[in-house]
Amino acid sequence: MALDLFTLQGRTALVTGGSRGIGKMIAAGFIAQGAKVYISSRKADQCDATAEELSQGGGVCLSIPQDVSTVEGCRALAAEIEAREGKLDILVNNAGAAWAAPFEDFPEHGWDKVMNLNLKSPFFLTQALHGALKAAGSPDRPAKVINICSIDGIRLNPLETYSYHASKSGLIYLTRRLAARLIADNIAVTGIAPGAFASEMNRAARDHGEAVSKAIPARRIGRDEDMAGAAIYLASRAGDYVVGETIAVDGGVALASLGAAGLE
Repeated sequence: MALDLFTLQGRTALVTGGSRGIGKMIAAGFIAQGAKVYISSRKADQCDATAEELSQGGGVCLSIPQDVSTVEGCRALAAEIEAREGKLDILVNNAGAAWAAPFEDFPEHGWDKVMNLNLKSPFFLTQALHGALKAAGSPDRPAKVINICSIDGIRLNPLETYSYHASKSGLIYLTRRLAARLIADNIAVTGIAPGAFASEMNRAARDHGEAVSKAIPARRIGRDEDMAGAAIYLASRAGDYVVGETIAVDGGVALASLGAAGLE
């Protein structure tokens, strides 16, 4: 058995929304395992600063600021990657947005913003990078697409985040459909459904981690290494035979929480 199951040495990755939060956790993990990592985000200053930070200590992290909320933005990012690399081993579709509003007042622009970035963009960025991913993959070492979903696509939370719930549930199923098509091109598509990780999007976990932990079977919120570890597994040789699966990384909230007595 190979002893380097989790190395990413010699691999090139792109992480969208990589300047902060879960995207930054994944990028840092990939770099620690030897990957060359491109990060992309809408705000150029944040993207550049994170790339500089993650390059400390000899790692390679490069910034390509881009808004991937449109098809044109997805294609522009793909064109830049292809111009620089020609092929791409790992794509992490992480960029996302959330919107909460009462049912009676939920706005169309809140619906469209979330659905476009969370569901439409992963499809069209993967489509635009299909050639680069196909060029990198082989039967013995497939290229990887990892979609960052959410446990809110598996179970409900009490917030009125209608488009977020719908987009993340849709992304889990889109992961399966893309996997069925792209494995023929030696591209393995999988997903990660995070639970409570401290981030700008999940301010409750960031600012009230102790209180949030009380509802988590594992009794804590996620740490950087929890997210990095799951992504490294799927991106590395260790995850080559995992196709179409979305892994909940949430301390047991979605799949190991007991219902109330009498409601089974």
